[in-house]
Amino acid sequence: MKALHYTRAQQLPEILAQRIVILDGAMGTMIQRFKLGEAQYRGEGYTGPDGAGDRFKDFPRDVKGNNELLSLTRPDVIRDIHERYLAAGADLIETNTFGATTIAQEDYGMAELAREMNLKSAQLARAACDKFSTPEHPRFVAGALGPTPKTASISPDVNDPGARNIDFEQLRAAYYEQTEALVEGGADVLLVETIFDTLNAKAALFAIDEFFEKSGERLPLIISGTVTDASGRILSGQTVTAFWHSVRHARPLAIGLNCALGATLMRPYIQELNRVAEDTFISCYPNAGLPNPMSDTGFDETPEVTSRLVHEFAAEGLVNIVGGCCGTTPDHIGAIAKAVEKVPARKMFYPAEV
Repeated sequence: MKALHYTRAQQLPEILAQRIVILDGAMGTMIQRFKLGEAQYRGEGYTGPDGAGDRFKDFPRDVKGNNELLSLTRPDVIRDIHERYLAAGADLIETNTFGATTIAQEDYGMAELAREMNLKSAQLARAACDKFSTPEHPRFVAGALGPTPKTASISPDVNDPGARNIDFEQLRAAYYEQTEALVEGGADVLLVETIFDTLNAKAALFAIDEFFEKSGERLPLIISGTVTDASGRILSGQTVTAFWHSVRHARPLAIGLNCALGATLMRPYIQELNRVAEDTFISCYPNAGLPNPMSDTGFDETPEVTSRLVHEFAAEGLVNIVGGCCGTTPDHIGAIAKAVEKVPARKMFYPAEV
């Protein structure tokens, strides 16, 4: 198997071989801290030239909660969040595009805006990375592709096991549009994340490969699943090992887990990935523990607790990329970066041909 030639972020594999790379934390957690109302989601409070002005003032449906829309209406908020994570030590920052597919945006009646959301989000992240990058410490934009709110593998109707509310082709088309816009906007890496249904992920991977073939681009790919309960399986039923074997054909730069259980309960599954994905880098960005509505972030763990747990993963030699998911803030990412700073990166075992 020959090593892949990347057209962007060519230095990232070498950096990963030398040290643990830091991914940013939760976008949603940080947006919540701004306490934006319906008017702010429509653009009120920002008059910059890259804003939306009155474009969405009379939009007929509620848009509060549509975080991806903020890249168009409140780019100042998204820019601020990116820069806070970069200042905390993040090497990789995710675009504000977790739900920026036509499929997810249908919930708000904004499916036709998905491409624009991805393009603008990637441009915002690109500008932030360029502002903080130095020759000694380059920063990278990870174009985020979320799972969509629909599942191709599981029936939405308990009385009809064969029923589906989405199919592979619909997913492929949505992910192709998203990939194209993310790359056009300046993404360095593509991150297919929070995978709860492997068939959805396969549609994303198919679309990405299709885009690579048509465009001549090839970006490093990170694939991150989510184990949804103590059974050790993703929602569509696969164990972590089975999940890896289902997606390894895409030849990701890194495979990992995020979200869901928090670091403590995620540990055995990261250990499992470490065993089965010997020739691939491993990523891990857990929630800040379990949900807690009484907490400022909505989750239990403080930066000290999360960073200690992630340090244990690193000290065991399990991970190459670490960061945070739901409930994590720049303080969490700063604490994680400091905790793993002097810990050697997980070693990979390449086949002799490479």
